[in-house]
Amino acid sequence: MATNIREARKTQYMASLRNCPTSPRKMRLVADLVRGMDVTKASAVLQFTKKHAARDLEKLLRSAISNFEQKSGERWEDADLFIKEISVDGGRVLKRIQPAPQGRAFRVRKRSNHVTLVLGAATEAAAPSKKETSKETKETVA
Repeated sequence: MATNIREARKTQYMASLRNCPTSPRKMRLVADLVRGMDVTKASAVLQFTKKHAARDLEKLLRSAISNFEQKSGERWEDADLFIKEISVDGGRVLKRIQPAPQGRAFRVRKRSNHVTLVLGAATEAAAPSKKETSKETKETVA
């Protein structure tokens, strides 16, 4: 079992970002922009997105591309890479105190997140199923 998992990881190209000091909700907004995109297009989108979380995701994407080059030994420009999976999970929450009127204190929750990005090659993408090909042929005939 462990050897099967180890062999599967050799062909999986991923990078993860832990305890990024941005709330998961804000990071998910940017992650949804690039989910499923081609790597070059996703990099351009992240570069010109004004949100602060886009900078962190762009660095993470570059790290995943570098991991691909190290593991496979080929250039990323030659491989047709796309973002296969991107997930944003909640990280640790730092609890701070904000002074409030009349001697009270309000709790401030400083949230963080964990991001996992998995790249896939277009050659890995599954071939279209029989149902999809039959629909395409019906549309071309009509």
